Amino acid sequence: MSEKLEAYKALPAKEKRHAVVNWILDHAMIIIILLLAIYVQIQKPAFFSVPSLVNILSLTAARLPMALGVAGCIVLAGTDLSGGRVAGMTAFVAAILLQKADANGKILTGIGPQPLILVILLVMVIGAIVGLVNGYCMGKFKLHPFIVTLATQMITYGTYLTISNSKQVSSLDTSYTTSFVTHPLFKIGTTSVMTYVLLSVILTALMWVIWNKTTFGKNMFAVGSNEEAARVSGVNVLATIVGVFMLAGALYGYTGFVEAARLGSSTATLGLNYESDAIAAVVIGGVSFVGGTGRISGVILGVFMMQLIMSGMTFLGISGNVTYIIKGAVILFACILDMRKYRAKK
Repeated sequence: MSEKLEAYKALPAKEKRHAVVNWILDHAMIIIILLLAIYVQIQKPAFFSVPSLVNILSLTAARLPMALGVAGCIVLAGTDLSGGRVAGMTAFVAAILLQKADANGKILTGIGPQPLILVILLVMVIGAIVGLVNGYCMGKFKLHPFIVTLATQMITYGTYLTISNSKQVSSLDTSYTTSFVTHPLFKIGTTSVMTYVLLSVILTALMWVIWNKTTFGKNMFAVGSNEEAARVSGVNVLATIVGVFMLAGALYGYTGFVEAARLGSSTATLGLNYESDAIAAVVIGGVSFVGGTGRISGVILGVFMMQLIMSGMTFLGISGNVTYIIKGAVILFACILDMRKYRAKK
């Protein structure tokens, strides 16, 4: 940081102004969101209260695993539209396997709640299988990520609706909900911090290690930067692409497991647009669609910024219909800024 500051001080006045303008444009999305947050605070002083901030951080923790999965796909210069529906299907699987034994309208009659660790592994394996299909079709047949993941999104959702018959699954066992996922760990003021927040921190630390300290992570960035150069350098491109999408799918499955417990039920709408929120957050956090660029810290910041603006709209009483417009505008503007940075580097 000090070296950058010294280099900045050595620039002529005109180049200093140019550097400042570039910095502002590079961080424009975050600056705008922070300004909007300040506006909300002025209008609704409770916005930056302890309960509100803890709630925003908790929502960030809940959505972070999916964003981390999507981020890997975007580092490969791809995307993944199947995440939300995978989360919805795996939430249903977790819910029916962890429903109370005496629940009214029980889906799987004759069995009680299954061991938590087995259910977590199962939903992550289901997600990884969807990721395997995504990654293999892209890596082997050179299909565009948008088309492949759109197809698997539809297949996954159709499979879920067929199996579930669009039924809501509730009356979940307390060993799954209040004793584990939503169990209060400690309080900040009068607001409890739940277990899933800690789980998200652990998962994020694990993903940081994978991205930064493993050969797999280095290969992921190499393939995202230049697939042909990576192949010539000896990287197994197909295995890397498949691995990234399988890891993403496993994270979607974990997201479904947490969401069913956090919300107290599984419904046909669970997971709707989760992937678009994740994509927007990831791009805000500096993971570039051109591939080969991104940091875990940026993903965390992006998810937090998205939750900040969503919570701000709730405080202002903005209609849920308008929320879709704002989310779409955020995605579009973030992509424009991302492309501007890419062209500036070229």
